[in-house]
Amino acid sequence: MVKRLLQMTLEELWQLFPIILTAHQKCWKEWYLEEETLLKKVLPQVERISHIGSTAIPSIWANPIIDILVEIPKERNLLDYKTRIINNGYICMSESEKWLSFNKGYTENGFAERVFHLHLRYTGDNNELYFRDYLNECPDVAKEYEKLKLSLWKEYEHNRDAYTNAKTEFVKKYTTQAKMKYGNRYNHDD
Repeated sequence: MVKRLLQMTLEELWQLFPIILTAHQKCWKEWYLEEETLLKKVLPQVERISHIGSTAIPSIWANPIIDILVEIPKERNLLDYKTRIINNGYICMSESEKWLSFNKGYTENGFAERVFHLHLRYTGDNNELYFRDYLNECPDVAKEYEKLKLSLWKEYEHNRDAYTNAKTEFVKKYTTQAKMKYGNRYNHDD
């Protein structure tokens, strides 16, 4: 099954796994905590595991995919974690020397009930934490973000990259404001 998914074109993947937005579900926090517990058991020397993305913002609609940021020490090798993550049900979707990206809950028939995106990065590569906190503390901005997402949903339902790109300016703007407000909340060694 994994092999078949990895052989699909981007367009085929986007058809099988469209953007879906739904009202916030209380179970998302529980699903995140269960996955966090699993990851803490199987991954060595993790600096921080965090729930990021819209499912971590209870006041807005979200794509029902739990985004998880795993930060590891800068002296570790990302590839040392790859096999352990794959052995726990994830598919490595993309990688670079600074990050690895994994999905879990993608099947030949579409999404499973629980779907996760795991972002493995070095400590300090964590802008999503600032954005998440800012939206959780600024409900008006969170609603503005929700409105933007809802306006883009149908246009980009089958084009995840375009959907993400269309949100980039908003995300950058409020991440910058969050970093000004919070200082080095998450980046103590910068």
